[in-house]
Amino acid sequence: MNRASLEKRPEEVAAMFDDVAPKYDIVNDILSLGQTRRWRRIVVDAVGAVPGQRVLDLAAGTGTSSEPYADAGVDVVACDFSVGMLKVGKRRRPDIDFVAGDATNLPFADDSFDATTISFGLRNVIDPKKALREMLRVTKPGGKLVVAEFSHPTLTLFRTVYTEYLMRALPSIATKVASNPAAYVYLAESIRAWPNQEQLSAWLSESGWETVAYRNLTGGIVAVHRATKAAAS
Repeated sequence: MNRASLEKRPEEVAAMFDDVAPKYDIVNDILSLGQTRRWRRIVVDAVGAVPGQRVLDLAAGTGTSSEPYADAGVDVVACDFSVGMLKVGKRRRPDIDFVAGDATNLPFADDSFDATTISFGLRNVIDPKKALREMLRVTKPGGKLVVAEFSHPTLTLFRTVYTEYLMRALPSIATKVASNPAAYVYLAESIRAWPNQEQLSAWLSESGWETVAYRNLTGGIVAVHRATKAAAS
């Protein structure tokens, strides 16, 4: 996969993540300058799940994002379309339920989860709007959605510096630390091509989610979007 666009081939994206799975979490920490862990903690707080609830963690990869729920006694399902990622995660955390699945055609029944979340994975889905509708389907009435995704920095100067980092520095660093540097070129381009905060909010509303809101992190490099499914009448 040479260039990123919003028209992706799922098998190519899955193969790319299979290839980088063994070192994925370590490389992410390096490339984000340690911010990834902070962003994920904020997502967990936004989900606000408690023991007795069931959470669907989509694009869970190796399960790093799922671990805080499991550690807190929450029933979490880690779902991803990269079998390679899931295998790495299952070896590390055999207590977590890892499930292979396509976000646009989830292998779960209607109204199965108290909350659904996806971190840094929606932009890799071939049809993000369809995925948002699937998330709505499997979430219980009154349930919550939390989406963390790279977004657009709010300050013009910062946005310019950030874009330069994405397209120049990030691939250069990845060449030194990653097993498949080309994968990180794709990731950089997918971030640059992704809609801004307001556009993603509109997608959420169009998909049927209610009370849509977002919070910018690190100057808008990341945005955490929150929404709820209408309660049963």
